[in-house]
Amino acid sequence: MPKRTDIKRILMIGSGPIVIGQACEFDYSGSQACKALREEGYFTILVNSNPATIMTDPGMADVTYIEPLTVESVTEIVKKERPDAILPTLGGQTGLNLAFFLMKEGILEKYGVESIGASVDAISRAEDRELFKKAMIEIGVGVPASDIATSVEEGMKIADRIGFPVILRPAYCLGGFGGATAYNRSELQDFLAKAIEMSPVGQVLVEQSVLGWKEIEFEVMRDCADNVIMITSMENVDPMGVHTGDSMVVAPSQTLTAPEYADFVNLSKRIIRKIGITGGGANIQFAQNPDDGRIVIIEVNPRLSRSSALASKATGFPIARVATKLAVGLTLPEVMNQVTGRTSAFFEPAVDYCVFKICRFTFEKFPQAERVINTSMKAVGEAMAIGRNFREALQKGIRSIEIGRYGLGSDGKDKISDAELARPNENLVRGIKDKLRVPNDERIFYIRYALKMGLSVDEIYELSRIDRWFVDNVKQLVEMEDRIRRHRRPSPSDPISIPKDLLLKAKKDGFSDRQLAFLLGTTERKLRTYRKKLGIVPTFKLVDTCAGEFAAARPYYYSTYETMDESAPSDRKKVMILGGGPNRIGQGVEFDYCCCHASYALKEEGIESIMVNCNPETVSTDYDTSDKLYFEPLTVEDVMNIVDVERPIGAIVQFGGQTPLNICRDLEKYGLEILGTSTKSIDVAEDREKFRRLLIEMKLPQPENGTATSVEGAIKVANRIGYPVVVRPSYVLGGRAMEIVYDDDAMKDFASRAVEAAPDAPILIDKFLEDAIEVDVDAVCDEETC
Repeated sequence: MPKRTDIKRILMIGSGPIVIGQACEFDYSGSQACKALREEGYFTILVNSNPATIMTDPGMADVTYIEPLTVESVTEIVKKERPDAILPTLGGQTGLNLAFFLMKEGILEKYGVESIGASVDAISRAEDRELFKKAMIEIGVGVPASDIATSVEEGMKIADRIGFPVILRPAYCLGGFGGATAYNRSELQDFLAKAIEMSPVGQVLVEQSVLGWKEIEFEVMRDCADNVIMITSMENVDPMGVHTGDSMVVAPSQTLTAPEYADFVNLSKRIIRKIGITGGGANIQFAQNPDDGRIVIIEVNPRLSRSSALASKATGFPIARVATKLAVGLTLPEVMNQVTGRTSAFFEPAVDYCVFKICRFTFEKFPQAERVINTSMKAVGEAMAIGRNFREALQKGIRSIEIGRYGLGSDGKDKISDAELARPNENLVRGIKDKLRVPNDERIFYIRYALKMGLSVDEIYELSRIDRWFVDNVKQLVEMEDRIRRHRRPSPSDPISIPKDLLLKAKKDGFSDRQLAFLLGTTERKLRTYRKKLGIVPTFKLVDTCAGEFAAARPYYYSTYETMDESAPSDRKKVMILGGGPNRIGQGVEFDYCCCHASYALKEEGIESIMVNCNPETVSTDYDTSDKLYFEPLTVEDVMNIVDVERPIGAIVQFGGQTPLNICRDLEKYGLEILGTSTKSIDVAEDREKFRRLLIEMKLPQPENGTATSVEGAIKVANRIGYPVVVRPSYVLGGRAMEIVYDDDAMKDFASRAVEAAPDAPILIDKFLEDAIEVDVDAVCDEETC
């Protein structure tokens, strides 16, 4: 079927400011949509209030409005621009809710605007909890026992009837916002009041708890000719009770049998047809009872979601681009897959690798917060890793989230020592079991501790309800650690003697050089030299939608340890750009914006751009942003592995936020040239003592201050200056770990933590300036003109 000619002007709604549960994945989808509509010749009108996005760049849409995302504001834009259609499925929950309320207020009907991608009826059927439940029952899909409440009293009666615990799911909310698990009546009363208040329509689903069940997701697409395809399955490593946005997730699912998988596919097709999506995609979430296999539907997102971005990057299938083309009437067979350049989009991706997604939390910003994760999202970002097996992808994923870990364990950063685990006391056993029982951001590390302490796979499963298959894979990593440790050098002067086949197996299981060096009692640099001398170097494989069945026109790459390398480096002049890694407080979409523009600028100069990043939400990890993309952790080892293959003239590190700055000195020591701002300049700006000296040398005023690298030194400096003081560690982002300190006790506590985190990095202690005005200046310099 040809594209629609009865519509010419299309209004797209962005997702607004970044919030927990709604981040740069919607910049990625919105940017792809703008490009797709332009390819088809439509006039695009974009409204978004977030200036840090690629989608709000001049020229991305035909007309861009930086305006509040409210019914009043968008109504004025509709009046002025008179769009024929509105595309609400690429702006997250914000875009979807706004379209729904524009319909409810009669604005769409008044100005003759049609909702494409998902009709208003389809949005209602998926987002209105009552309509959704009714629709699922009509097609014979299992639902947990539940009912709708619009008041606290109604909710209490429903819970009494269903039985505790119950899950609360507010209608038209994002990321589990306002949702909760209530275990008793007193908890429920408070949670209900909050959930009803949070829901834009004052409606909450009170649902039977399926805590501990397996959570499975499917990314599904449907066109106007009723063609339906499965993009991928995704399996949450964490069981139900943890919001999927906070869960560890694998794609494709690893523990389903063939008949179970077929059941999920069948249900997904029935659901997307019943919801009524006739030109786009949906994310469908199921729960499965691990004891009897019973399946129930949890929810459907009739729009692109964070899971959609993960599915897109995991498979190489450009979901947002294809969904946009389907929204304007094209069918799946008619849409060309830009990644392969040869196949139509009517082709279910074939995945011959394992993708692992793990979240980045920022609990260190909120020391009083409980490290418990539940049905309401708390993650501020995520990283995606690709390996040939789950163990490799898991360890690469942990390296990618930038919490100072280089794998699952044995990297010198473990909270509990092997000696303690070998002879655990009663308190330690209880503490580890609690960490397994209650979902938290460190649970994967505590599974390892539990195994080393002697708990069985079955015991860990009963405590955590994490599938035995995943626990067994962690057990295999623990066993591999023990095998490696047997080859530890008796003294530092002895040569490394681990056998080649064991070292190769360890690398195939995702062990980093840092972990191996720790286990073998050597340095990371010596281990790397030894490994390369044995010829154990990574190869790079393609992510190309079709698993090599067709030549990929725009593939991207991941590392593994096999024999065949598919990276095919060119002999062109090339520059590497290091991305920002997972989002966190203080480092978000703005750095992705910078990296994308660096890539565009290199292309303009005829230089091949090579992007390295591990964040699946971003435009920088889109298939067409750079000449080549490597989906890899941003560590010295992983970056240098790419450098060894690609041989760039240098790397740009100044656009990825703090992440690349923290490793640039080590990269330079390995011989990689740093382009743009030098490591020396970065060091002067980031090292508090060097920066202080520079200001003195330049005779520039600064608050009375001093630096210290010890607790005693910090207290001495603070007493000389006089409290209150501002304390700032070196090499941190977004004010992380900065505090105002009022007395010696508080200074002792702060300095102890800072020195433990970075023993050699100076802490700057400044006199706290009261009633001062803060001014920022941005400058660009070419070494001569500023």
